[in-house]
Amino acid sequence: MADTSYDVIVIGSGPGGYVTAIRAAQLGFKTAIVEPKHLGGICLNWGCIPTKALLRSAEVYHNMENAKDFGLSADKIGFDISAVVKRSRGVSNQLTTGVGFLMKKNKIDVIWGRAELTAPGKIKVKEAENPPKGALKGGDYSATHIIVATGARPRVIPGIEPDKNLIWTYFEAMVPETMPKSLIVMGSGAIGIEFASFYRFMGAEVTVVEMMPQVLPVEDAEIAAHARKRFEKQGIKILTDAKVSKVVKGKDSVTATVETKDGKKQEITAERMISAVGVVGNIENLGLETLGVKTDRGCVVIDEFGRTNVPGIYAIGDVAGPPMLAHKAEHEGVICVEKIKGLDVHPMDKRKIPGCTYCQPQIASVGLSEAKAKEAGYEVKVGRFPFIANGKAIALGEPEGLVKTVFDAKTGQLLGAHMVGAEVTELIQGFVVAMNLETTEEELMHSVFPHPTLSEMMHESVLDAYGKALNY
Repeated sequence: MADTSYDVIVIGSGPGGYVTAIRAAQLGFKTAIVEPKHLGGICLNWGCIPTKALLRSAEVYHNMENAKDFGLSADKIGFDISAVVKRSRGVSNQLTTGVGFLMKKNKIDVIWGRAELTAPGKIKVKEAENPPKGALKGGDYSATHIIVATGARPRVIPGIEPDKNLIWTYFEAMVPETMPKSLIVMGSGAIGIEFASFYRFMGAEVTVVEMMPQVLPVEDAEIAAHARKRFEKQGIKILTDAKVSKVVKGKDSVTATVETKDGKKQEITAERMISAVGVVGNIENLGLETLGVKTDRGCVVIDEFGRTNVPGIYAIGDVAGPPMLAHKAEHEGVICVEKIKGLDVHPMDKRKIPGCTYCQPQIASVGLSEAKAKEAGYEVKVGRFPFIANGKAIALGEPEGLVKTVFDAKTGQLLGAHMVGAEVTELIQGFVVAMNLETTEEELMHSVFPHPTLSEMMHESVLDAYGKALNY
């Protein structure tokens, strides 16, 4: 009989789960991972990766439509939505296959099924359908350390439940059989805005409804306001301080009653609606209640090293609370297993986790917004630099955007950085590294940035905070 005991069992194979399992194996732990459906979890299969493939298709299509701006011509421009979706799924499948290879490479056993904690250190796995070749079957397993990495799912508003037909979650929005002519997007966080951007660029009439006073509610207000102007210029209709209070389904359309903060109501009819009002952790049917594991508002309660209140049980990633980001999950998992190993580990500083939204224009940020910094009691110096003053941005045909930096006026500490514009999701990491190295404004000023690049705007933004900007 095969040995069913391990040092570490990870429940869930999303970015947090599979990276945690790999690090555990590297540290010498006998490791297994439990997955019910697909290696790579939501991120690789239905989230981060395939959405970026869709958005890339939309970006290329948009550039083709505007070819004359670059001295080019493109005739009979069009798209095949099934081919666009097929490409997206192909990108996803390639990466999922890669995760399977990494499991084999690191000698991590894959147990195919759904796990339930039955006692400290013990799980029962109910075997899933169609297990892949080489995967272990359901049954009883044990481990000294069990790490819950079950991720999250779309939040559902009572009375406006997604039906996979007229009201979509990101699952259905990612694989449309036909392109809707009109669309209502409920929620303007990263998921909602990315789909609003994709469908608008592909020709749909899009209306975004957001309960908060600004779109992209977690972003710096100035950056969000800039983004909103760009979205509206593209033709996206945006209603803030508003909520969908009622939805009536037609044969091939939905009519949403939208109620604004001042009590006014209006009806909006569209072919489809996307519900993007956040996510909630997958904490059900895991046996957490039986073992007395503490949860709060749909997430597992953990300390700074991923430990729950029950010894030997840990949680990382979306199921352990915000920010619900793949890169946060991965780093959280590495910290968790390295602490289990007894290594000298620094807790994660959530203020230094970057956030990226891949709409057009892109948005990226790290640290405190200007408003949050002031609320925290800092006297701040704020620098700004616009894309229109950057040679590379103009050459790219991307002259609209802004880089903003927030410093502690007393110490020169970089408190936050916020960007909107082309490729800012690739630029933000420079400020992330700077914050982790506790870099001051003086060190950033003395750093030499290459020319001509978009990154020069990062330097100029720092200079501007201290009245030294050179090119604006």
